[in-house]
Amino acid sequence: MMLPYCLVKPFVFALDPETAHDLTIGGLAALQKAGLAPAYHPPRVAPVTVMGLEFPNRIGLAAGLDKNGEAIDALAGWGFGFVEIGTVTPRPQPGNPKPRLFRLPEAQGIINRMGFNNHGVEALLRNVKAARYRGILGINIGKNFDTPIEKAADDYLACLDKVYAHASYVAVNISSPNTRNLRQLQGESELDALLGALKARQTKLADLHARYVPLALKIAPDLDDAQITGIADALRRHRIDAVIATNTTLSRAGVENLPHGNEAGGLSGAPLFEKSTGVLRRLTLALAGELPVIAAGGITDGTRALAKLEAGAALVQVYSGLIYRGPDLVGECAQACANFRVV
Repeated sequence: MMLPYCLVKPFVFALDPETAHDLTIGGLAALQKAGLAPAYHPPRVAPVTVMGLEFPNRIGLAAGLDKNGEAIDALAGWGFGFVEIGTVTPRPQPGNPKPRLFRLPEAQGIINRMGFNNHGVEALLRNVKAARYRGILGINIGKNFDTPIEKAADDYLACLDKVYAHASYVAVNISSPNTRNLRQLQGESELDALLGALKARQTKLADLHARYVPLALKIAPDLDDAQITGIADALRRHRIDAVIATNTTLSRAGVENLPHGNEAGGLSGAPLFEKSTGVLRRLTLALAGELPVIAAGGITDGTRALAKLEAGAALVQVYSGLIYRGPDLVGECAQACANFRVV
């Protein structure tokens, strides 16, 4: 039986953040390999169909916690309606120099500049194949840091080819602030070319595998109205299946005077909530219901999860909130979202 998180948290927070993360994933992976991970029986709390997939509840694990898919079964046992792993790149890469992960406990925030550290797509697929989990699995794909930005599509297509048969949906991450020039791909011409290439490859892969796997695009919160409108237009034009709003922010509003508040990287957790929810509202309006939005950013309790649905999201994802609240956050958010009624 797992100890309550309130008892574990002081020991976790006494460690360097990245050490704590690695020990957590390593421990969960060890439980999984020993057959001690709980069986996956997610609470069917107001199930919903999104992207043609039936989700037992609206709460998912965001990408970043389990980059290599090492602890899928153990994490799924926390009650998620879906699990997203990655970001994974075609080749293994170490990421940015350490230290690169910082807690801001006074604000329930996290700053990271990890840089897509991962073991590569082949290692991730070995872990996926070894997992017993048969729920909805998203695989989040990115580009290697040393691939020129003008060749970025090659990396995304290579990953899509590899993960397609093993994913329930594929998330395309063009919004991390920690890979140089990556956010350029949100520009009008760059995005149009990338989405066109991905959609054409998705069509071919659907024929090859006799199975349609939806594509979701993950965007940044640091966008103005014109950029949001342009992205919405591109998503509709290329018939992308969903959009994830949002990734971490470069803003330091409200945390700039805290210890580590001005570290370089992306800010997540509670300080991101208002900014990401604002983008969610404007994006929902621009999309006019033509494709669903998956919300991420600042969900630290059930009230904030429900607020994301009220702002237009169909599903929500948590990550940084788990660092401060632990696994109980999942059930709390699922129950809160069960109260959502479309008006």
